[in-house]
Amino acid sequence: MKVETGSQTRTGTQNSFLKGTLIFTIIISFTVLILGGFWIFKDMAPRPLQVVDSKGTVISTQEQIVGGQAVFQKYGLMDYGTVLGHGSYLGPDYTAEALKIYTEGMQNFYANAEHQKAFAELDDQQKLLIKDKVIAEMRENRYDESKQVLTLTDAQVFGHEQVRAYYKKVFTEGDYVGIKPGLIKEDDMPADNRAWVGAGDQITQISDFFFWTAWLSSTKRFGDTITYTNNWPYYEDAGNTMSYSAVLWSGVSVTLLIFFIGLILYFYNRYKLFMQEAYEEGNFPKFDVNKLPLTSSQVKTGKYFTVVILLFFIQSMFGGLLAHYYLEPNSFFGMKWIAELFPFSLSKTYHLQLAIFWIATAWLGMGIYVAPLVGGKEPKRQGLLVDILFCALVVLVGGSMVGEWLGVNGKLGNAWFLFGHQGWEYVELGRIWQVVLVVGMLIWLYIVFRAIKSALKKETDKGGLTHLLFYASIAVPLFYLFAFMFNPGTNFTMADYWRWWIIHLWVEGIFEVFAVVVIGFLMVRMGLVTKSSTVRALLFQFTLLLGGGVIGIGHHYYYNGSSEIWIALGAVFSALEVIPLTLLILEAYEQYKMMKDGGKNFPYTASFRFLISTAVWNLIGAGVLGFLINLPAVSYFEHGQFLTPAHGHAAMMGVYGMFAIAVLLYSLRNIVKPEAWNDKLLRISCWGLNIGLAGMVIITLLPVGFLQMETAFEQGYWASRSFDFYLDPLVQKLLWVRALPDTIFLVVGILPLVYFCLKAQFNLRKPNVAEDQNIEEGNNKTLSM
Repeated sequence: MKVETGSQTRTGTQNSFLKGTLIFTIIISFTVLILGGFWIFKDMAPRPLQVVDSKGTVISTQEQIVGGQAVFQKYGLMDYGTVLGHGSYLGPDYTAEALKIYTEGMQNFYANAEHQKAFAELDDQQKLLIKDKVIAEMRENRYDESKQVLTLTDAQVFGHEQVRAYYKKVFTEGDYVGIKPGLIKEDDMPADNRAWVGAGDQITQISDFFFWTAWLSSTKRFGDTITYTNNWPYYEDAGNTMSYSAVLWSGVSVTLLIFFIGLILYFYNRYKLFMQEAYEEGNFPKFDVNKLPLTSSQVKTGKYFTVVILLFFIQSMFGGLLAHYYLEPNSFFGMKWIAELFPFSLSKTYHLQLAIFWIATAWLGMGIYVAPLVGGKEPKRQGLLVDILFCALVVLVGGSMVGEWLGVNGKLGNAWFLFGHQGWEYVELGRIWQVVLVVGMLIWLYIVFRAIKSALKKETDKGGLTHLLFYASIAVPLFYLFAFMFNPGTNFTMADYWRWWIIHLWVEGIFEVFAVVVIGFLMVRMGLVTKSSTVRALLFQFTLLLGGGVIGIGHHYYYNGSSEIWIALGAVFSALEVIPLTLLILEAYEQYKMMKDGGKNFPYTASFRFLISTAVWNLIGAGVLGFLINLPAVSYFEHGQFLTPAHGHAAMMGVYGMFAIAVLLYSLRNIVKPEAWNDKLLRISCWGLNIGLAGMVIITLLPVGFLQMETAFEQGYWASRSFDFYLDPLVQKLLWVRALPDTIFLVVGILPLVYFCLKAQFNLRKPNVAEDQNIEEGNNKTLSM
């Protein structure tokens, strides 16, 4: 009988404690998040069955408001402007813009009624009295919950009319920026429950939807002193100023962050909760790529990675086009046909969707490559399933892009939601394409499961490394299912609650967990770290990632119409998200040392460079820049401005993009002939991508973001989102200078990768392990393709 050593006992006890802590953290975090969803559902702004004037005449209906939201989504306008601060940034924030028009309409109504003059012609004392009167009138909640009827005063009705008149002009004549004349037809549309567009003209519907968001942003919740949006957007004429909660919880979040960083770093080092090297100094593992086991399905991942890099290139080209539209919104260096074919909203759609596609495909390809190594052999017909999945991905990418183009151009009629542009930023895919995506991920999960099934049976520890890899794999398709929880008829605030489950939990959370597991597994597979220390480190990191990340999703809910409680929850827990990102930079330093220990003969140097880049950007992009904009006091003025894409680019490309390239290069290193490998070219690419990305953030996105926030603070949020802001000479210079880092990113960073991957596709190794053959036994046997 084997006697356990004291060290083994301590390790087992630590692992049991860490597992229990992780499970407890997951239960508590998701309980809070789901209860928070209940708060949002309970407290969200009502959509009245009828909106009436003081005489009871109906001027709008719930059908009009819901239909207007559907029109907003049908034409992909969330990828052009924003509503309640969420969306894209070339166009206006329609909530802030409508609020300004609504407020000025009421001011002019009283100026004419009391002084027979326009508001602008009054003296300061007269203006002040009318401003106070308008604010008091706007903030009073006249919604009758029992009858579901909203009554507007005569001044509010006049403001509502001004909103309708303004948007009729915009959508008829265009806005001379990104809205083409006649984009939305004024003709009557038949009611269709599938399309959520009611009877009546679409321009009136979308105008009433924008007015509704302006109303809820300036009207107090029942029994409260702040509005449904916690007093956002900032506009003093409407009485919207920052709430006390935003200031309080900004300070609390910083204080708690400092405290918990010190506390967690103590435990991290005290109990050695990091991956420990498995080799003695001077005895670094030796690798011979030619002798590595290789199966047919692994070789077939080569075409996945080639498509990944091509999609990366196309996605980045759309990014360059988007950057140029801020300078020349209706053409590309005088070529108007490009703007006609790919307007800003569609280009933004492609830029986001292709990013998700190429990053996810790289990770899926890596999962297919790793699976036989975990299971010890390749199941029969695994290669066929890999080919089927590849075809499904091609159909998904091609079909969804065509559908989105047809949808935003109004070519699909009432089928827009099913096959076209669903209308939510990051969740643009039509519902049918979402189904195809889920089916593809389930096929991928089946491919992975059948390959690692035997290893799962052998691993008695249900919290072991193989099981952690499997759990993370299950979470990838599972968490995307929340994309089916809303449709165009769902209240915007509630739909946004679920939308962020996809963006924050699926993209930023589950993929982060999956990435950490894969890094740990690959390190163990290469003999660089011990398995026991890796499992311990992963359990600890999962607890921190999910502990802060799940509830930390609340920083997206501050000002979208959700309950005030999210200012507290979101501020504190999103601040704590920085801690695990800080620990990952320490892991990256250890990886850097391993790379150096390997010397010139270490074959995975290129992959490790990108892993280190991932960790650095994780701290800077996701951590530092994310922390900056997540502070409620900053978010109040910055929400939906250039500081958000500064964080978004640094986190999405810097973390998920760099990691996708890292796992891509790791997999390719093992399936490409060693003589075709070009580490110098890949080093140039790594530096080009990092320098280019840093240049985008430092030279343009951050300074423009700070100028935009200053404009919001001094003039009101609406001014920072007006296109006039981008016409400021200093802003124009900063936008033009961005061409330099963009060029470095594309030419020095991406093109070498494109060349390398295309060449690699023609220099793949032949499989040396047959189906159902033990990988170790077939390691040195060469088989025909």
